[in-house]
Amino acid sequence: MRARIYQPARNAMQSGTATSRHWVLEFAPASARQVDPLMGWTSSGDTQAQVRLTFEDKETALAYAQKHGIQAIVQEPKLRKPIIRPGGYGENFATGRRGSWTH
Repeated sequence: MRARIYQPARNAMQSGTATSRHWVLEFAPASARQVDPLMGWTSSGDTQAQVRLTFEDKETALAYAQKHGIQAIVQEPKLRKPIIRPGGYGENFATGRRGSWTH
């Protein structure tokens, strides 16, 4: 069995990174999907493709893969540069603000 260990990217609907701090072990599909001729749904006989395990850190995920004999590939996340700038939007509401606030 092959699997990949990665840290999921944040959702497009969120600005924070709270839900993207965990690591995921996801199995690679062993067989191709087929289209059901009656309903048009895609199906597969591979049940491992449905398994998605989450871990607190990368080392725990690697230890799990080694213990169970899973060949795992680790994909390191692309780190995002923090956007912290002086005088940003939050400064409009600071208590020590000088000057009047106008639109």
